[in-house]
Parts: sequence; C-alpha cells; structure tokens
Amino acid sequence: MSTVLETEEHQALRAAVAALGKRFGRDYSTDLARKGEHPRELWSEAGKLGYLGVNLPEEYGGGGGGMAELSIVLEELGAAGSPLLMLVVSPAICGTVIARFGTEEQKRAWLPGLSDGSLTMSFGITEPDAGSNSHRITTTARRDGEGGWILSGRKVFISGVDISDATLIVGRTEDAKSGRLKPCLFIVPRDAPGFTRTRIDMELHAAEKQFELVLDDVRLPAGALVGEDSEDAGLLQLFAGLNPERIMGAAFSIGMGRYALERAVDYAKTRTVWKGAPIGAHQAIAHPLAQAHIELELARLMMQKAARLYDEGDDIGAGEAANMAKYAAAEACVRAVDQAVHTLGGNGLTREYGLASLVTAARVSRIAPVSREMILNYVSHQTLGLPKSY
Repeated sequence: MSTVLETEEHQALRAAVAALGKRFGRDYSTDLARKGEHPRELWSEAGKLGYLGVNLPEEYGGGGGGMAELSIVLEELGAAGSPLLMLVVSPAICGTVIARFGTEEQKRAWLPGLSDGSLTMSFGITEPDAGSNSHRITTTARRDGEGGWILSGRKVFISGVDISDATLIVGRTEDAKSGRLKPCLFIVPRDAPGFTRTRIDMELHAAEKQFELVLDDVRLPAGALVGEDSEDAGLLQLFAGLNPERIMGAAFSIGMGRYALERAVDYAKTRTVWKGAPIGAHQAIAHPLAQAHIELELARLMMQKAARLYDEGDDIGAGEAANMAKYAAAEACVRAVDQAVHTLGGNGLTREYGLASLVTAARVSRIAPVSREMILNYVSHQTLGLPKSY
C-alpha cells in the first residue's frame, strides 16, 4: 500500500511493526486461538519495543504519539496475520481516557503499565438490554456514605477480561440537581469482591475471549472514579474513548483485508488451470481484487483523517470521520476476504491457506464495536441533518 501521505517516522514505524508481525505470522495467531491461549509473546515483544503505548504520554512511559501511530501498529500486525484485538481496548480506549481525564494518581498507577504491556485493561460498556443504546445503560453507581462507590449491573461481550488487571466500566450516577442518570467511568480491579465474569461460548475462534460481567454491589474507593470531580465529565470521557475505538476498529479491518488480499494476489499470480497465463491474468479474477485494493486504500485515507483530527483535539470532527472510517473499513474488509476466498476456490476453505476463519472474523467488523446501521444513523442525523428515527 502507498505511504506517500505519511511522515518518514510513520513509514519507519510501519516497516518496523510489519517486520515484527511477520516474525509471528498467521499460524501463530490461529494456533493460539485453537488452543484457547493468548498471544502473550507477541504482546510482550510489542510492549518492549514501545508499540503498545505509542499513543500515550512520554512522561508516563508512552511514545508521545497519538491514534495515527497506534492505528499503524494494529494495521500492520493485522496485515501480517497477527492482529492484537486488545490494542483497541487497553491503550486506545482505556489508556486514552486515563491520559486525558485521569487523576495524577490514576495516570501514575496505570499508564506506564499500559504502555509497556505489563498491565492490561478491558472496557465494559455493552449491556444485555441496552445494545447500541448507551442511554439505556442500567449499571449504576451510588455513594456508600464513606466517600466511596457501590457499583451494580451487568455487562456483556466484554473482551479480554480474563487477562486484564482491571476493567473500565461505564456506569451511571444520579444527578443531585435534576435526578437524571448521567454516565461515569470507573476502574474496577479484576479481584474486586462482587465482580464476577462468565465466558460466553462463541462460534468465532479468537485468542481474545468474550465475557458477561456481573457487578453485585461492588464497593470501590473514591479514587476508582476516573478524574477529579468528574461526575459531570462522564459523557466527554465516554466519547474520548469511543472515537479511538472506531479508529482502531478501522485499523483492525484494514489489516485483515490487506492480509486476505495479499494471499489472494499471490495465489492468482501462480495458479494456472488452463494452458498459458495464471488465473490472475483474467479480468474476472483481476478486477475484483483491484476493486478490493481500492476500497481498502480509501478506507485507510478516512482512518488517517479521523486519527489526525482526533490527535489535533477536534473531537467533533473526529467523531464523524471515525464513524465513517469504521464503516468503510468494515465493508472493504468483508469484500476483500470474500473475494480472496472466492479466488482460491476450494483452497480458500482449507486450513493451509488460513482464509476460511477470516470469513467469520470479517463479519464481526460490521457488528462491533458499533453496527454499520448505527453509523448510518449517526451520519444521517449528525452530518445530513435528517430527523432521528429512534
């Protein structure tokens, strides 16, 4: 893919991460997924090289960059066949929220570990009865009379809780003036009494497992609330995390699409069925692959725009671009994977070529972390000014 719009530093980062990803490769990821294990070696190595915290502040052990750099890391690992889903969650969402809104104590406690990979954090927002509607979140926090908090509720489809030291939970507190519930974010340690998890049996095989969480009157100290006097800042914190989530979701999809496309192109260059030229010489094979490449390139451009806007502090502009990038990347990924499997025919479904498992994984990119329909809702009423239907 072309990198002419990137700085020399970005190109160097892209090349270095690509080299790391190729050292591990697709077989590494798929073997771990089948065994039910986590990519600890790759995670640790990426942390030592400074890639996990490339977006976090230098004074806390990070690289001092932003989402532009972190999205490069995830995209290139994905293009090598070894994506790290927890990059979306731990440094991108949780690290960003703590870096922007956390207290000095919270920053010192979490950011160095999130930067080097020695600490991992999950993000809990989705609920069984709320789905994509964050306004229906029922996880609530109330004061315990001693300055702390009591948190109660349920979360579902939360990634990587089994390997996380804590989970950043989105809850709601009651506004003392209006009586209305408003969002707040809490850091909940994995061993907090009353905080339990149940693994969800997924048909999709991935190293990162999904969990349902129950918070049964979990008592937390005052310092568990992200930020100082942040009961009124919860909405800002939430969207400060969701925009990076969408940017990184786009990076995940683009990387996956690139991996599939490269496998298909290599195959089309060498596979000969009839006399003469390989199958890639035929337009019925070549044109769909070219189209997939174009769509991935376009999606990457929107992702780069979103990352730049976010890193420059334009949260509103970044929100629109991040949603568009996530949508475009998911669509491009699904089509690239589908065309790759179609190009290989029966071989595309074999374990040898490592594409069949991507068919299901690519569909996830259309669903999580936000569905394409909700993105279309966002664009229709936020960008186009059309009335809401919900």
